[in-house]
Amino acid sequence: MLQNITLAASIILFFGSALAGLSSRDNRPAHSVQDPWKAPAWADTLKSPHHEEPLTLAQGEELFTLYCASCHGDEGYGDGAAGGALGQKPANFHDTLVKSQTDGALFWKLSTGRGNMPPFKDVFEDEQKWQLVAYIRHLGKKE
Repeated sequence: MLQNITLAASIILFFGSALAGLSSRDNRPAHSVQDPWKAPAWADTLKSPHHEEPLTLAQGEELFTLYCASCHGDEGYGDGAAGGALGQKPANFHDTLVKSQTDGALFWKLSTGRGNMPPFKDVFEDEQKWQLVAYIRHLGKKE
């Protein structure tokens, strides 16, 4: 049953993300590979109230599996099946460009989205976004 729910959620996110990436307010194409995605400076001041501990990681992993793995891949290499179909490769959480960002910047990006990356500000509570940030950090440490 959970597998069916996960598949349905992945399909909905895939098509919703694809449609969001096709439309932009000024009819320009979605962000290109050359256009770096930078969080505003104030986002760097945001600090997570959650540490990398077993419960936080387990909750982050559950959210990641349901909402993120279809694009970012099970291990966070940006190699998920849905992500590959979107034209622009999703973030690889093992990449130094991602690992060098602050937790606040990742939290902001999860909240606001861009192009094919949907905004999760109204989907997740702040606590859940911080759990995802902790899990993304954990994935980035695996080799």
